[in-house]
Amino acid sequence: MTLPLPYRFFEAAGPAAPLAAAVLVIPPPAPELEICVIIPAKDEAEALPATLAALAAQLDVQGRPLSPGSFEVIVLANNCSDDTAAVARAAGRRHPQLRLHVLDVRLPKAEAHVGRARRLLMDEAARRLELAGRPCGIIASTDADTRVAPDWLAALQREFAAGADAVGGRILPHAPAGCPARRLHLCDAAYRLGLARLEHLLDPNAADPWPRHHQHFGGSLALTAAAYRHVGGLPAVPYLEDEALWQLLLRHELRLRHSPLVRVHTSARQQGRVAVGLSWQLRTWAEDAAAGREPLAEHPLRLAAEWQLRRQLRRAWQQGRAGARLTSAEGRALAVELAVAPAKLRQLLQTARFGLLWETLRPAAVERWRAQWPPLPLTAARAALQPLLRAAEASAAGQQIEPVLFRAVPVQVAQRAGGG
Repeated sequence: MTLPLPYRFFEAAGPAAPLAAAVLVIPPPAPELEICVIIPAKDEAEALPATLAALAAQLDVQGRPLSPGSFEVIVLANNCSDDTAAVARAAGRRHPQLRLHVLDVRLPKAEAHVGRARRLLMDEAARRLELAGRPCGIIASTDADTRVAPDWLAALQREFAAGADAVGGRILPHAPAGCPARRLHLCDAAYRLGLARLEHLLDPNAADPWPRHHQHFGGSLALTAAAYRHVGGLPAVPYLEDEALWQLLLRHELRLRHSPLVRVHTSARQQGRVAVGLSWQLRTWAEDAAAGREPLAEHPLRLAAEWQLRRQLRRAWQQGRAGARLTSAEGRALAVELAVAPAKLRQLLQTARFGLLWETLRPAAVERWRAQWPPLPLTAARAALQPLLRAAEASAAGQQIEPVLFRAVPVQVAQRAGGG
C-alpha cells in the first residue's frame, strides 16, 4: 500500500454513502437526551473498560456528576474475534448510572472497517437525538482505546453553546518517555500547533479563534445532528473517515472549532485496527527514529501562500455577493495565482458557497506551490516556520484583519421542556 504524507490525508472528501436505514438501538432515548457518544470497537476487550469508566465519571462545569439522562453511549462491536461485547456489557453493569447500549454485529467483509462502523453509529446517534426532539443535539465520537477527560462532555457543550457546528478536541497519546516515536511526535505536534497559529494570523476565523489546535479526529470529534444531516452523513471510507467528514463540513461552510478545552488521552499502541491512523503514524515515526530518518512535512511557505490566497479569494467572493466586482487588474492577478483563466474565475466567483469554490480552485494552485516548495524534513520545516510566525505576528499587531464568517446551519433548535 502506498501511504500518503500525514499532511495530505483526503485533500477533498467524496460524497457520503446513502444513509443506513436499519434501526440499531431498540430502547427509546431518554426525554432529556442531549449527547449521544459513539464508540466503534473491534477486538477491544482489553482497552474498552477504561474508556467506559471515564465516560461514566463525567462531570458538569461545577464538578458535579453529569445528569445520567443527558447522555448515552453506544458501542458497536463489529466482527470481533474476542469478547468485546460481553466485556462492554459487564462494564455497564459496573456503572449502572451509565446509559449504555452495546451492539454486536458482523458486517460483510467489504464493509468491515472503521468508516462503516462509525457511519452506522453516527446515523443511529442522529436518529435518536431527533427522536428525543434534539435536532441540535451532539453526536460525540471517541475510540475504544481512549480515555476522555472528566469534563469532556461539559467542554463540548460549552463550545456548542458558543455556536460551533462541529468540534475537534485535543488528542494526547500516552507515549512513555522511552518510546522511540516520542521525540518525533512532540516535534510534529509543536510544528502543527505553530501552523495553526500561522493560519490564524494569515486568515483568522471567527468560528475558530486563537487559542486553537490542529486535530479533528475520531477519538475526540463531535458535531450536531443537524450538521451531520446537512452534509449527508459520514463518508464510509476504510480509514481516515474523520478527515473525510471534516472536509465535507468545510465544503458546507459550517462553524468548525478546534477546542483546546476538549481533551482526551489515547493509547500509544503501534498496532491498531486501521491501515492509516494514529497507530500507523506512531509506528512510522518509530521506524524513522530507528533508521535515523526525518519525516517529511509540508513546507510552511506553501501553506502560508495557500492561506493568504484563500483570504484574498474569499474577499473577492464576498465582494461579488455584495454586488461589487474586481477590477480587471485584480481579477487577472488572482487568476494567475489560482492557475485559472480570468473569465473562468469570474464565472466561479458566482458559486453559492465559498467552501465549494475553494475546493474547486485549490488543487491546481497547491500543485504549483508544491513544485515550488516541496515537503521538508520536519526539523527544517520547524526552522522555516519561525520567521513566518514572527512576520505574521508583527503584521497582525499593526492592522485589523477581517475574520472569516460562516453561515449557521438552517435548523430550528428544539426547546427543552419547561423552556430551560
